[in-house]
Amino acid sequence: MSTENEGNAVPPAPSAPPVPMASPTASPQGHVPEANAPTAPLPPVPPETPAASAASGHGPAYQPGPAPDGSWPPPPATPAYGDGGPGGPGAGWGASYQQPAPKPSSGRGGLVAAVLVAALVAGGLGGGLGYTLAKDRDDRGSTTVSSDTGAAQIKRAPGTIAGVAARALPSTVTIEAESNNGEGGTGTGFVFDTQGHIVTNNHVVADAVDGGKLTATFPNGRKYDAEIVGHAQGYDVAVIKLKNAPSDLKPLALGDSDKVAVGDETIAIGAPFGLSNTVTTGIISAKNRPVASSDGSSSSKASYMSALQTDASINPGNSGGPLLDASGAVIGINSAIQSSGSGGFGSGQSGSIGLGFAIPINQAKYVAQQLIKTGKPVYAKIGASVSLENSSAGAQITDQGTAGSAAVESGGPADKAGLKPGDVITKLDDHVIDSGPTLIGEIWTHKPGDKVTITYKRGGQEHTVQLTLGAREGDN
Repeated sequence: MSTENEGNAVPPAPSAPPVPMASPTASPQGHVPEANAPTAPLPPVPPETPAASAASGHGPAYQPGPAPDGSWPPPPATPAYGDGGPGGPGAGWGASYQQPAPKPSSGRGGLVAAVLVAALVAGGLGGGLGYTLAKDRDDRGSTTVSSDTGAAQIKRAPGTIAGVAARALPSTVTIEAESNNGEGGTGTGFVFDTQGHIVTNNHVVADAVDGGKLTATFPNGRKYDAEIVGHAQGYDVAVIKLKNAPSDLKPLALGDSDKVAVGDETIAIGAPFGLSNTVTTGIISAKNRPVASSDGSSSSKASYMSALQTDASINPGNSGGPLLDASGAVIGINSAIQSSGSGGFGSGQSGSIGLGFAIPINQAKYVAQQLIKTGKPVYAKIGASVSLENSSAGAQITDQGTAGSAAVESGGPADKAGLKPGDVITKLDDHVIDSGPTLIGEIWTHKPGDKVTITYKRGGQEHTVQLTLGAREGDN
């Protein structure tokens, strides 16, 4: 299923896993209303088969294309992150709202910024009017009863939403990414360790990959310059590191996304439409949703995930932010949304319709650790090219790979397991495979070296075989 990265439509999924200023040190605690946040919206979902529909999420379902091959990255396709991805026109997953004329951007912000400023001004006028009316009533002899109990005196249990938010907010940041030509956008991230590593989405920092500028702002207003440690386009995960990081960083606790159940409560933190430090709630609506998304730029490639689906409100700007469980542990990274059309405060960007998708934290944790260790992502692979056609029958191994290469890599996992062109993979372990993108997303939830059971059909007969997943390093 295709979705938007709180940015733009998703390009066709690849055939198979490629075979393939700095301010002074200060505590990140506090609360500041920063604005600017990218989140990729998903393109409209095309008609799909029952199986494909289960996979759809934040945007239009992936579009069938030429048979993919084992090469990486996948061939260019229509974006699917939404209108606010890096470099994507009309991108609106987040952009800081500044009263002065905004700097050139890749489409995130514009009208949204103007509307937000106007709303804030109106809010101020409303407050003044309320005060004036109250004063007039007092002058006429009205009696005013006040309470000595202030908000600071109210104690909330750690397990309440307010308690979870109070603990998690100081460890989240609003990220601003700017390219050398001044274009960019914003998103969200969270503290991963005490060394200053912050985890976010790849599409949030994409503008700053080639020598651009990155900053991370904590709720207390402290802003730090940052640098990219590593980014994984296929997984849509990135790690950045704060320069001159404070010594009292508090990493968010990581949960176990494999143990999440449909109906579990969720809490999302991010900067939707530039409104930093926003907290929304919902539940886990579904698990293992096959999602393909992209930022919508001309050079964008698809990212694939077997996502956690939530109805917690997620909008452009939430990208890269944590999805928490009821205890406050991170169970996912908010990454994409299903879009129903244009909108979004007149920016041409859609907002939440209750279908948000997050990368499971178990997968994101593994990716982040690899990026910190080597700076490059490592992908699991079966060594075969599969069709991207929209069919609920399964993932069919193509007759030929990219540029005339073999569809089944010689000596690769699929070859050793006896798989051949024309075979249709219908299951990976106990997970039903209805298409090529679904297979890719499911394979990438595993690590190289994992043993999996593949169920496939050949000549109408069903067969089962075990294979050990191979490895591919890097996005290229």
